[in-house]
Amino acid sequence: MTIQQIRKTGLLLLWFLIGGATTQAQVTKPPGVCYEIFVRSFADSNGDGIGDINGITSKLDYLKDLGIDAIWLTPIGKSPTYHKYDVVDYKQIDPEYGTLADMKNLIAEAHKRNIRIVKDLVVNHTSNQHPWFLEAQKGKDNPYRDYYVWLSQKAIDSLGIATREKSGDSWEVNPWHAVKDGGAEKYYGLFWSGMPDLNFDNPKVREEIYSVAKFWLQEVGIDGFRLDAAKHIYPDWEAEKSQAFWVEFREKVTSYKPDVYLVGEIWTTPDKVAPYFKGLPANFNIDASLAIQKILGKGEQSDLIIQLLNTYAEYKKVNPDFVDATITGNHDQLRIGTAVNGNIDKMKMAAALLLTLPGEPYLYYGEEIGMLGNKPDENIREPFLWKAKNEDKNRTSWMKPEYSTDEKVRNLELQKADPNSIYNYYKKLLKFRRSQPAMYQVTPANLAESGIKEVYILSFIRPAAGSDLLVIHNTSDQVKTVKLPEKYKSGKAVFQSSGLVAVKAGSVKIPAYGSVVLK
Repeated sequence: MTIQQIRKTGLLLLWFLIGGATTQAQVTKPPGVCYEIFVRSFADSNGDGIGDINGITSKLDYLKDLGIDAIWLTPIGKSPTYHKYDVVDYKQIDPEYGTLADMKNLIAEAHKRNIRIVKDLVVNHTSNQHPWFLEAQKGKDNPYRDYYVWLSQKAIDSLGIATREKSGDSWEVNPWHAVKDGGAEKYYGLFWSGMPDLNFDNPKVREEIYSVAKFWLQEVGIDGFRLDAAKHIYPDWEAEKSQAFWVEFREKVTSYKPDVYLVGEIWTTPDKVAPYFKGLPANFNIDASLAIQKILGKGEQSDLIIQLLNTYAEYKKVNPDFVDATITGNHDQLRIGTAVNGNIDKMKMAAALLLTLPGEPYLYYGEEIGMLGNKPDENIREPFLWKAKNEDKNRTSWMKPEYSTDEKVRNLELQKADPNSIYNYYKKLLKFRRSQPAMYQVTPANLAESGIKEVYILSFIRPAAGSDLLVIHNTSDQVKTVKLPEKYKSGKAVFQSSGLVAVKAGSVKIPAYGSVVLK
C-alpha cells in the first residue's frame, strides 16, 4: 500500500509499535552549556560581508573564555536562501560559508578546546530546487515522485486536511501546493511552497537521510545534530509515526557514532513533547522560554517552578534521563533584549534565570552583549557587534540592522572593559554554574520548590548530594526582603548579583532584578 493509498483511506500505518523508552546507547555526558550561532551573522573572515565557518573558528577562544561547551550551527548546506533551511545538497557546504576542509578544521580546533560542534540537520523538507524535487514534479511515473507527499484535491478535501491552523513554528495555513505542469496532485509543504515535505513512508528516503547523517558524523567528524522541525516528520495527524522515526534514527546514528549528541525542536505542549524523548535524548523547552519573556517583559506572575516540575513529570514517564534544553530565545523568537524593552537589568535577570535553572542552557549568539531583535526573522538574526563599526573587520554586513545597531547596543570590546556589563555578568554566571555540582548537573533534572511564597520572588532549590543550593530571584523593580526557610537561615551566599545583596540572620535583602544563591 502506497502512502497515497494510506492517506486516501485515512489509515494511520505505523512503521512499528512504540513501546517504552529505547535502549540507551553508549553516550558521553551531554554538554553543559551550548551556544547557537546563526552562521551568516556571526563573524566574517574574508571581508565579503557574510559570516562564515572560518570566522567562527577565529572566535573559538572567545567562546571558550565565555564558558561554552558546545556550538550549534544553523544550516550550512548548499541552499538558495540566506537562512539555508531549504537544502539543495545535503553533503556540501554552501560556498558562501566555506568548504568541507574549513568545516573539518573548525571541528578539529573546537575539539582542542573541548568544545563540541552540533550541526543543524533539516530532514522534514528539502528545497523545491533540490534535484529530488525537480524530478518528482515531472509526474507520477518519475522514480523520485514518492520522495515527497502528493494527494489529489479530492483526497485532501475528503480527509479534511486542506488547511491548518497557524502554529508557533509555521504560519502556513494552506500546506498543499500545486506545481506547473505537474498534474492534478498537490504536494505537502508545511512551512511554504519552497519547502516540500519528504515522504518518510518511503524506505529510500530514510536511507538517503541516514546516509547524510553518516557522512557528517564519520567523514566530516561532527559531534551531533540539532534536528529541525522534529515534530513534523509526518503531518500532525500522524504524530506517532514521527515519534517512531526518531527512535529508528537514533538507533542508526548511534551505530555510526556511539556518543552522538541529538537535540530536537518540538514546539508543542509538554505532554506532546514527552513521547519524542523515546528517540531524542534532548529537546528544547520553548514553553519555559516564553514564560520567562512574559515574567520579565510583561511583569506577569507565573509559577515557573511548578510549570517546570509538571513538565519534568511528563518527560520522566518516557525517559528519566531526559535532557531539558533551555533557552530565552533563538533564531525564530523575539530576542530577550527586545522582550524586556532593552532594560539592561532585566536582561541580566533573564541570564540569571537561564543559568541557574536546571537543564542544558543554550545561549543565542549576541545575548551575552544584549543584542535586540524582533520579527521579521531577519531582524532576529542581525550582525554580531565585535568592535566599533569603523574598526570591526569581523562584523558582517549582509543586512542593515534595525535593532542591534551601534547606537542601541554596546559592542563586545566596550563591554569587556566594563565590569558591570551584560557580557561580564554572563561570564560571572557561567563560571559560577560550572563551579557548583548542583548547578552544572544536566541530567537528571534537579529541581525542588523552596517554600518561599512572595510576589515577584522566583525561588527554588537545586538539590545535589551534600550541596543543595537555594536560589532566589527578585523579578521586580523594587528592593525585596525575603524570609529564609529554616534550613537556610544561617546559609552562606555562594553567588550574588551585586554588592547590594545583603544576607542577614534569617533573611536576605535583594535589590531590584537581583539574585542570590545560598548554600
